[in-house]
Amino acid sequence: SLAERASLAGVRHIVLVLSGKGGVGKSTVSTELALALRHAGKRVGILDVDLCGPSIPRMLRVQDSAVHQCDSGWVPVFVGQDKAIALMSIGFLLERPDDAVVWRGPKKNALIKQFVTDVAWGELDFLIVDTPPGTSDEHISTVEALRPHQLLGAVLVTTPQ
Repeated sequence: SLAERASLAGVRHIVLVLSGKGGVGKSTVSTELALALRHAGKRVGILDVDLCGPSIPRMLRVQDSAVHQCDSGWVPVFVGQDKAIALMSIGFLLERPDDAVVWRGPKKNALIKQFVTDVAWGELDFLIVDTPPGTSDEHISTVEALRPHQLLGAVLVTTPQ
């Protein structure tokens, strides 16, 4: 749809950060990647679709922020000393940041679709997508929602076990 293309229209590259299991440092890699790209002068956004453990707001010290609505959807939270990294996370929508989300498939998938279509990202060089662990419905929803866009690729985070 036109609206879908509009919200990501200004995003040049999308990078999914994935892993086969939890606790391997996906969110850390996503955060550091965003900071490194920012340091290199790029315009960066982070989409945190890890519904069960949205840790990026805490990592970037913006866990008390709220997202606001505008005409074109949700306005991401801008983080960093220069407010240069745009962040959207389920963490901003929870009553308490430590709440786990125990939603079933359809509701989770609808939220992910909304995160992809209804966030006013503006002009970005890179959008880093921090996904939940494993290969769940969330991944399928995320990839499906992003399919119309130019996906740059994926970073697979592994550990040596």
